[in-house]
Amino acid sequence: MQEEIDMLYDIAKESMDKAISHLGAELTKIRTGKASTSLVSGLSVDYYGSPTPLNQVANVSTADAKTITIQPWEKSVISAIEKSIFEANLGLTPQNDGEMIRLVIPPLTEERRRDLVKKAKALGEDGKVTVRGARQKAMDGIKKAVKDGYPEDQGKRAEHNVQEMTNGFGKKIEDILKKKEEDIMTV
Repeated sequence: MQEEIDMLYDIAKESMDKAISHLGAELTKIRTGKASTSLVSGLSVDYYGSPTPLNQVANVSTADAKTITIQPWEKSVISAIEKSIFEANLGLTPQNDGEMIRLVIPPLTEERRRDLVKKAKALGEDGKVTVRGARQKAMDGIKKAVKDGYPEDQGKRAEHNVQEMTNGFGKKIEDILKKKEEDIMTV
């Protein structure tokens, strides 16, 4: 019975870890006014009829704090890369010189920064919902185990441990969001 409780705890922890990882990945997609290759890392390019990740058809780098450069390995792919950038609706206009594509990151307005902070907070709330869902599954499993004969005091201790873990992950999410908000609001 103890193994079952330990397994519930491990599953909840794994789910909460995934929520934090997902939040981090999603927050990197929110631009802060600085050039970052993560803005285009999720793009797929139509490469000879099949969707291919951008980093498999071009070299993506940052030229300076405001410019992302995309150097395709084949010049014939430039138009497909441009098309995927437009379709991704990044709010950036690609500059094509026939050799490479440059994406100039415009400075963010105060209003746009506030919108990005709201978006980041919404992603954080999604992460918290996932963490609370994992907590609820673990708590339900513990309650069921107590009903099936697991000692009640150990069940209470297990519930307390799950709650402590949930609080810790909630704090991590808050810290991540606070850091991202500072990043976005820094001019």
